[in-house]
Amino acid sequence: MKTIGKLTGTITLVAILAMQVLAGDFKLDKSNSTVKWNGKKVTGEHYGTIDLKSGNLEVADNKIMSGTFQMDMTTIVCEDLSNESINKKLVGHLKSDDFFSVDKHPVSTLVIKKAKHKVGNTHSFTGQLTIKGITHPVTFDAELNVSGNKLKANGKIEVDRTLYDIKFRSGKFFSDLGDNLIYDTFTLGFDVVAISDENTVMLESK
Repeated sequence: MKTIGKLTGTITLVAILAMQVLAGDFKLDKSNSTVKWNGKKVTGEHYGTIDLKSGNLEVADNKIMSGTFQMDMTTIVCEDLSNESINKKLVGHLKSDDFFSVDKHPVSTLVIKKAKHKVGNTHSFTGQLTIKGITHPVTFDAELNVSGNKLKANGKIEVDRTLYDIKFRSGKFFSDLGDNLIYDTFTLGFDVVAISDENTVMLESK
């Protein structure tokens, strides 16, 4: 009986150790994190990057509880136009009031309210995205991986720009645009690395 009791205790201890709780505050590693934007129009597309200014994820009981990420809109870069003057003109237009009003609103913010495991390493996120001082709910999927004290997340957020008062050449507000029409949805693809000072283990997969 004592042997069985010891064996049971050992199995229980192993199970507890195998289910260590991922917890802590993960801070953005800006040097290894990227945000890529992509906007499409009838005649093609433009794409580039935006720098992340700050970010953190709060994790408890193997679950992401909340998080906040700030994008520095002054750092918008276009990567598809090789002509310097045309590139500069496009970026200037993106920063103008026709689009992101960067002088008035230099920061856009994503606040994560809820995360739910789906399958494998994929999680579904619900949050609030603020652009030009206007906030709307967003949902998106991201793949999460944790190794030691490092958390990696990558995914894509689809954004309806008209919700944020970006109406330039939108078919919702202007007719007969023809080839000048710009599609209302643009994407923010992210590849984020965050670091915790604490030892961590894998995210809950149940």
